[in-house]
Amino acid sequence: MIGMVMFVVALFMLLLGFPVAFTFGGVALFFGIYAEGMDLFAFMPYRIMSVMQNTVLMAVPLFIYMGVVLQRTRLAEQLLTSMGRLFGGLPGGLAISTIVVGALLAASTGVVGASVVAMGLISLPVMLAHNYNKQLSTGTICASGTLGQIVPPSIILIILGDVLGLPVGDLFRAAVWPGVVLIGLYVGYIVILTLMNPASAPAMPKDPDRSRKQEIVSALVAIIPPLALIVVVLGSIFTGIATPTESSALGAVGAVILAVLYRQFSFQMLWDSARDTVKVTAMVFAILIGATAFSMVFSYTGGDYLLEDWLQMLPGEQWGFIILAMLVILVLGFFIDFEEISFII
Repeated sequence: MIGMVMFVVALFMLLLGFPVAFTFGGVALFFGIYAEGMDLFAFMPYRIMSVMQNTVLMAVPLFIYMGVVLQRTRLAEQLLTSMGRLFGGLPGGLAISTIVVGALLAASTGVVGASVVAMGLISLPVMLAHNYNKQLSTGTICASGTLGQIVPPSIILIILGDVLGLPVGDLFRAAVWPGVVLIGLYVGYIVILTLMNPASAPAMPKDPDRSRKQEIVSALVAIIPPLALIVVVLGSIFTGIATPTESSALGAVGAVILAVLYRQFSFQMLWDSARDTVKVTAMVFAILIGATAFSMVFSYTGGDYLLEDWLQMLPGEQWGFIILAMLVILVLGFFIDFEEISFII
């Protein structure tokens, strides 16, 4: 039962506010020494080296760098402004624009935090200024930000590919349609809500100084460059021209080229982007190493066998397992990030 106790203790410490990486690493160290002694951790350097030498995981810092550079080019601001003018005349138009821009940002960055912060800073003041319902405004921003979890290139899909031993390109390809369906459901919800309660998301007043043609041209100018980058990055993976690691390098270079096109390029911007990338990457890999230590101790103490025996007693065979797994992942998602869920569950 040590593995189950480990899990409960780790969740309790997370609820107390301890950092995720150190919580999983610390719990693993304490219970590992209690169960097997220090000799158990003789394998840990090899596990850390396998994480650091994994070429698939090299895509993580490169995609993060791509997202950070695009964030600093004020891409989201230009996209939202253009899309807001395009859809703003419709009830709920600003919220729909936020979802569309959030999807493009998700595909550009793959980092949820970056997308949510960017959309919150840019779109929330605009929606509140136009008397949007506060719950609808904040909910739309959070929902659009989480698209970065599933819309490729997604950091979680890269990590899942490594954990499951599956080609990352196949996971990217498989995630496209679920991402499109999710975007469609978000937009459909906003449309239905505004039809039932137009006051919750009123239409923006039309700008008398701009024609409809100007608004469409402005939106296309804002959308086409990032969309082209997404198509090149994902297209190179889907067609087999490049591996995800190679395409992530291509995306990082493409983001710098976009910064030049948007006249936001500077060596200070490159330095700040690199520094932010190192911070986020260090956080991700610290969590990976902590989760690796946790899963190692969990396995060596027999937690996986106990869990397997319990799961085999579930009714419904594989469907019973899938339903339970979905419920467990849903509940754990309230407390811990996708890295730990990927490595442990």
